[in-house]
Amino acid sequence: MIHRKLPVYLLVLAAACGGDGRAVPGAAPSAIAVVDDAGDTVRLAAPARRIISLAPNATESLVAIGAAGQLAGRTDYDLGVGVDSVPSVGGALDPSLEKMVALRPDLVIGWNSRGPNPIRDRMRELGIPFYAARTTDTADVYRIVGHLGRLTGRTPAADSVNASVRAEIAAVHRSVAGLPVRSAFFVIGDEPLMTAGPGTFTYQLLEAAGGRSVFPDATGQPQYVSMEELVKRQPEIVLLPVMNDGEAKVRELAGRPGWRELRAFQSGAVRTLPVMEVNRMGPGIARTARMFRDALHPEAAAK
Repeated sequence: MIHRKLPVYLLVLAAACGGDGRAVPGAAPSAIAVVDDAGDTVRLAAPARRIISLAPNATESLVAIGAAGQLAGRTDYDLGVGVDSVPSVGGALDPSLEKMVALRPDLVIGWNSRGPNPIRDRMRELGIPFYAARTTDTADVYRIVGHLGRLTGRTPAADSVNASVRAEIAAVHRSVAGLPVRSAFFVIGDEPLMTAGPGTFTYQLLEAAGGRSVFPDATGQPQYVSMEELVKRQPEIVLLPVMNDGEAKVRELAGRPGWRELRAFQSGAVRTLPVMEVNRMGPGIARTARMFRDALHPEAAAK
């Protein structure tokens, strides 16, 4: 479920195969059919050539597998992945249906939601295939890359991307072997205060980078926490995603009650990170793992 106060990134397919690798019953041998994360079967007669992506992580994945030329539309939030010349249809959750239809897509990729999905329903009414993507943990990232490879006719490229991302994250983990695990607090939001809980890609990458969350008991995705409890748990390092001026954000938080009681702020152990990179749940998770490692263990990064 997507909360309206969450950052952008949280707003933020397989030849006759389902999401678990099983064949889709009734799929023609030459057709492409895949079960998406809503449990619906998406069928294409041929690889998609005009795709609208409403999910920034899917856009990044398309670029990574060499399918940027098959992208007909994107959202306003697809920043820094090389698709600026592709027409935007607006927001990820409130795109212009008029613009979408005008682009004549043969596939739309959007978010999977637990509740009603009016965009998906409208695409179905128009006979346009819609793939609903869920991205919570690293397994979701690999699955979506693989599905996109199949739906675009680029399976070998998708397999290569997944193998490379896995190898890079494994290399990050090896680089911190034998080093002390550093306790950390990853800031998803400061008003209200939120962090990432177990079972999320952020939590998994933090562990791979030689860190541990001070909220291993978190249950929500994301998890709302109290400042009182954060001060009590005293993380060694605060990981703070920022959009622009990181130093200004650190100064602002350091003047607030609670934040200024954190030893990480008092000792200068607050690490700012580019929000649109570390929070995008696509193939860039390997870069995020390296950023986490560099923030937690700069001595390993220098090797």
